[in-house]
Amino acid sequence: MIPTLSTPLNLPSGTTLPNRIIKAAMSEGIADAHNDATPRLETLYRRWAQSGAGMLLTGNVQVDRHHLERPGNVVLDAETDLAALRAFAKAGTSAGNHLWMQLSHTGRQVDEKINAAPLAPSEVELDVARGAGYSFAKPRAMTEADILHVIGQFAYAAKMARETGFTGVQLHAAHGYVLSQFLSLLTNRRTDAWGGSLESRARFLLETIAAVRKAVGPDFPVSIKLNSSDFQKGAFTNAECIELVGWLNESSLDLLELSGGSLEQPKVVGVSLKDEGEDARPESMKKREAYFLDYAASVRAAAKMPVMVTGGFRTVSVMEDALANGDLDAVGIGRPMIADPELPKRILSGEVTRAPTPEDRINLFHLLGWNNAQLECLAEGLDPDLGLDGEAAAALFKTREEKVFADLLSYQRRVA
Repeated sequence: MIPTLSTPLNLPSGTTLPNRIIKAAMSEGIADAHNDATPRLETLYRRWAQSGAGMLLTGNVQVDRHHLERPGNVVLDAETDLAALRAFAKAGTSAGNHLWMQLSHTGRQVDEKINAAPLAPSEVELDVARGAGYSFAKPRAMTEADILHVIGQFAYAAKMARETGFTGVQLHAAHGYVLSQFLSLLTNRRTDAWGGSLESRARFLLETIAAVRKAVGPDFPVSIKLNSSDFQKGAFTNAECIELVGWLNESSLDLLELSGGSLEQPKVVGVSLKDEGEDARPESMKKREAYFLDYAASVRAAAKMPVMVTGGFRTVSVMEDALANGDLDAVGIGRPMIADPELPKRILSGEVTRAPTPEDRINLFHLLGWNNAQLECLAEGLDPDLGLDGEAAAALFKTREEKVFADLLSYQRRVA
């Protein structure tokens, strides 16, 4: 039978997702100063639970509070308010849908005001202009003890995610975070058993998956988010991704999500700032819908587990064709679900044939602020303000993020 978006998806662990539309992970930044879940986060996910998506992925929940992607991240460690997490999970599953927690460790991608000596595979600094508002310190190369500790952090967080009511977990091994950093020769220059060949560079990821599976048991969904390519010369390639999938086939993964790029090369929003290396495509292909679909087909052909692709899907016919052609098994939708939080329901009913694209009129440099302004609306129980000016949204976001940052640093000073 040829699958459609409404076809249930059976996973290796025995779980069944009711359809093939998944809300992709997007950083919410709505935690409190202790990085705990909040009632506003519950409001946001209660709204998305009614969306009709078969599964929701949370924004990146950090396993280490010294490695935050932004100050409003939720953290899951021994200090976490588990009651707040349970309330988050209850709200996010209130329509009987699945809610998976995305677990992340930023490695070197953490602001230096939060961590002046972040962990990374090797002492390789981020190549991102400070003028863009980023400020990153030179990382410290991880010892083997550090590596084993981080593996344990992922396993602990996954176990607690299950215990607090989330219905699955995803390990973030894409976009330049620490699991992804180990896979790339640009950021992993180690000469020990955790670096060198692709097999050695993949060891950290494979051992983390094994530790997480041991922690949650055989019947709980475990997935990863992986770059189909880093799209950066000398970094993790599509050919290496396909080779890695061969080893992932021997693990117990339930779902493999494919994305691409990093903070240095933001392909996830369809932008290239650097030489894309061997995985570069002609300009005509770069403008096509669904950024990573061309790379996903070869990965899907090698994968034994179901494959999800996120990034740039806007037209329902493109989603359905990708399923029918066997290029993927599930479609990840991110930013369109900010503009229309009931989009999956409208797609499945046939009400819409194209996702909303209000960001098309927003300047690229204002897009982050505009999307976060809409998340704020949803978290307050309001509808998105699609007429919001991009420049005004970016200014609001900057002001709010500075306040959240100040609150975080103030709290950390009080408890130090």
